[in-house]
Amino acid sequence: MSDICLVRAPSNLGLRPLRPGHVPGTWRAPQALTEAGLIEALTPTRVVDLERPAYSIEPQPGTRLRNGPAIRRFNFELAEIVAGALGRGEFPLIVGGDCSILLGALVAARRLGGVALVHVDGHSDFRHPGNYDVDAALGSVAGMDLALATGRGEALLTQWPGIAGPLVADEAVVQIGERESRDADFEWADINASAITRIDVFAAQDLGAAGVLEKTRATLARAGCPYWLHLDVDVLDQTIMPAVDSPGSPGIDPDDLVAILSALAADKRCIGMDMTIFDPDLDPTGDLARLLVSLLGRVIKHR
Repeated sequence: MSDICLVRAPSNLGLRPLRPGHVPGTWRAPQALTEAGLIEALTPTRVVDLERPAYSIEPQPGTRLRNGPAIRRFNFELAEIVAGALGRGEFPLIVGGDCSILLGALVAARRLGGVALVHVDGHSDFRHPGNYDVDAALGSVAGMDLALATGRGEALLTQWPGIAGPLVADEAVVQIGERESRDADFEWADINASAITRIDVFAAQDLGAAGVLEKTRATLARAGCPYWLHLDVDVLDQTIMPAVDSPGSPGIDPDDLVAILSALAADKRCIGMDMTIFDPDLDPTGDLARLLVSLLGRVIKHR
């Protein structure tokens, strides 16, 4: 069992404002989860805090990504922390924040060699210049993290010093939980032509936790390298977890989700994990924060 290094990453940089003047509240998630008992549930060996980055709604020169330069800077800082934890033989567990923090985690992992990715998310996050009009609106990185991680998108967030090629190869990715892939107007349909292993929410329900694990492990075995585990909590049904920017239905059953994640996190090939997109502004009672702390504690307890 590796010692847990809890990294609190209060970023909202990758999210769009939902209305004029809105600032996404995901930056508050680490503190809200801490107040809900996160430290007691995880008993980490170390806790490392990143400073909250400044959020802007204004375009920045040279990029069509919202907060693009700030996201790159934040992920460099995060990568240094994660690399240090991995170097000490710790298990870095990053609590965000929005999905853009996945990039920093993968940058750190790639410094050690090849890495695979299990991407558990209610959305594939596969938006990239090949499937939307970059001139029509600023791109929000929280909906692009998987595309960027696999080398699709602006060089600002696909090219990293000392790393050749994409952070992770398509063949080494498992995406679990997409709920819109069977819609006629699915906007990221080109993911279906990629080599990414896809287990949408409907397949996950049909397969059950054991079947999802079997299919996931087959891909990871072929990849033959350590892997990172990414959890976006919007993979849960909106009736259970409405405190996210893009809630939806259906979702993966919470007990199935714990079974999948706990088995994957306990595997010695799993080198780290992140959890993203919880917005405490949408959780006035704190009940949803406590639910997530309980879920994460159950996932990590056998680590």
